Amino acid sequence: MPEVSMLTASLKKAGLRLTPQRLAICKLLVGSPDHPTAAAIHEQLKPEYPSLSLATVYNTLDALVGLGAINVLGTAGDGAIHYDADLQPHVNLACVSCSRIIDFPSQHVTRLDSEISSASGYKLLGARVLYYGLCPDCQKKQKNTLMDAPPSARPSKGKNRSGTSSHRSPK
Repeated sequence: MPEVSMLTASLKKAGLRLTPQRLAICKLLVGSPDHPTAAAIHEQLKPEYPSLSLATVYNTLDALVGLGAINVLGTAGDGAIHYDADLQPHVNLACVSCSRIIDFPSQHVTRLDSEISSASGYKLLGARVLYYGLCPDCQKKQKNTLMDAPPSARPSKGKNRSGTSSHRSPK
């Protein structure tokens, strides 16, 4: 995870004044295990910084992304853009049901970075690996919801709704 000083140096490099609000945005990004959206950052900091505008949050995030100080992850099924201050090689796992994004460290990603860099000659500045799926909590909720449904509404094993087999053949 980056240091707050790295993010603030990036803001200065972008020509932005280091206001208390921008410093708070940087601290929140570095200290958060979540992958917040601009709206979530604004909502969380607004009580302490009543003059903080959503435009300041977006401008700060855009400057940090533009300088490569943070990554923009895109949406997680919620239509909102999420941000990640962890630039170390890792996988992001996004739940399409609850929109939670978690970091998943993987040595494979680290090795892949090295392989790509040495084979291509590129000096890699960053990468994003984002997988979408259902988190364990949402899988449990989905299973419990199915178990509460009447038997006629539950999918039958091995058959899809058209009555044909849903088994995938091995490749």
